[in-house]
Amino acid sequence: MARIAQADVDEVKARTNIADIVGERVALKSAGVGSLKGLCPFHDERSPSFHVRPQVGYYHCFGCGESGDVYSFLRAMDHLSFTEAVERLAGRIGYTLHYEDGGAAPETSGRTRLYQANTAAAEWFRSQLATPEADAARRFLGERGFDAGAAAHFGVGYAPKGWNGARDALRSQGFTDEELLAAGILSQGQRGGYDRFRGRVIWPIRDITGQTIGFGARRLYDDDQGPKYLNTPETPIYKKAQVLYGLDLAKKEVSRSHRVVVVEGYTDVMACHLAGVTSAIATCGTAFGSEHMRVVGRIVGTESSGEVVFTFDPDAAGQKAAVRAFAEARTSTLQSYVAVGPEGLDPCDLRLNRGDGAVRSMIETKSPLFEFVIDQRIAGHDLASVEGRVAALASAAPIVAEIKDSGIRGRYEHVLARRLGEDLREVHRAVARAATRSDGGSATAAGPGPGGRAAPGAAQGMTPGATPGGAAGEAPAAPRATIATLPRSSDAALERDALMGILQYGHVVDAAEIDAALALPMTVPALDAVRQALLAQPDRTRIGWAVTAAEAVREPFRSLAVELLTASFPALSEAEAHSSTRSLARTLRIRAIDREKSALLGAIQRVPAESEEGRAVRLQLRDLDARRRTLAEGA
Repeated sequence: MARIAQADVDEVKARTNIADIVGERVALKSAGVGSLKGLCPFHDERSPSFHVRPQVGYYHCFGCGESGDVYSFLRAMDHLSFTEAVERLAGRIGYTLHYEDGGAAPETSGRTRLYQANTAAAEWFRSQLATPEADAARRFLGERGFDAGAAAHFGVGYAPKGWNGARDALRSQGFTDEELLAAGILSQGQRGGYDRFRGRVIWPIRDITGQTIGFGARRLYDDDQGPKYLNTPETPIYKKAQVLYGLDLAKKEVSRSHRVVVVEGYTDVMACHLAGVTSAIATCGTAFGSEHMRVVGRIVGTESSGEVVFTFDPDAAGQKAAVRAFAEARTSTLQSYVAVGPEGLDPCDLRLNRGDGAVRSMIETKSPLFEFVIDQRIAGHDLASVEGRVAALASAAPIVAEIKDSGIRGRYEHVLARRLGEDLREVHRAVARAATRSDGGSATAAGPGPGGRAAPGAAQGMTPGATPGGAAGEAPAAPRATIATLPRSSDAALERDALMGILQYGHVVDAAEIDAALALPMTVPALDAVRQALLAQPDRTRIGWAVTAAEAVREPFRSLAVELLTASFPALSEAEAHSSTRSLARTLRIRAIDREKSALLGAIQRVPAESEEGRAVRLQLRDLDARRRTLAEGA
């Protein structure tokens, strides 16, 4: 494939706000002037260490060290090639790409074609909802309280009963059977590809950015021998363990309210949104799992009041779903709740029978997930008998034992004791026994160290005398330099802040000021390595110069440069940041003058005052004093 012209690559990046792209997947909050932060999407964390600087178009995680620009972010998040990432952003801003051979950008990259095929299919399915054959689909929607406006809002469509309707329509738009099979729109038969979805109501499933990546389809006709619900199979762009229906519509409210509502189906999502619960989402043909929890956790953010509210049917399947959700929720920082409709009505039926207010009330009268799961565990036991209470306690105690916070665990011991009518001390002993069993006994010397992390030297497969990452006796790699590893001294602090200001705001400060400061060696070797890379940049007014400079720093100091580029600069406004950067650059020069003056004062003690050499030293001192006054007045 031909390469996209570098000028186009640069232009698309310059026109794209990285905060918009990252913000679709991570709840970002202000972290100072020109800086945003949120939970890192590359590793699990409880407090935000992932920083984004829109002004320089760069992100960096101070926890795991991941960093890059908007292209690298898209490539990591969506598993795109570089070309596909550029194409996606270009399409987003309506920019026409050109290749180095002079032609327009061909639309042939694999993943891009899958997105395009799904988008075209969604439009075709939606158009079919207005045809006479789709009467059953329109009736299905109407009976559930959804009019034409609701169907249009969610992009609901209809798949005709024929075997080749979608295939023929999309082939006429230039898509091949191979592309349609890869997208999951066709299924493979002995005679070739045929429509996967036939005679069904169709919901487009979109990723968090709003791009259609697959479909969910509900059976309409009695002669359809397929499953009630049929989804797109796994494809390069559709991963059911990560996909959440409605998240593209819900993400703003989820980020604003710090609450996500997890319902069980497409119509429940529609009903919740139409009733005003616009933070509702649903999984697509699979149980709510750890990947789903990580996705919503990044959008809900780090608020202590962050919530995930599950809605479950009160039947056996709903009980199993609740236990599965509990297994995921107990590892999350979000507070988890369950909302059950009156008489077991799901949100769609509740809205239809009792109105929008009933749906909102159902969510607001939620109960803690722990209590719901405890109730499910003791249900079915005869609590009127001693044997039944003992069995119920044995079933529920492991649930309470999972609670890591001792204060909250103690409160749930009270809850369980009341539910069972048992003595609190007996419940406490049962929970303690369950906790011991789940821990697998006491830790051995080879087990994890404090905080669950492996102790130094206990890495898997390490032999005595070996060093991490190498054979026995081999010298370890130089440790990665970071802001946290810098010396705690006034010189290091000055140099750190000056380089931080130059990387982030050097393009708005007089180039001569910056050049003069960068020409001065720094006392900390790691910071001096960064200084040298900045000094080597030929044009610090060019867009993206700071990113180029940071990435050019030699190892093991590159990570320090990236941190300086993305860390929160100590200022209250852009104007103050500009002024502070200029002042720090001058302070570096003043420090150099002071050191030169100190050396001359030592020299003047060693030469006769009236000698030629003595007079020359005094002239130098006078010149230094004048230069210092000028700089100090400006600083």
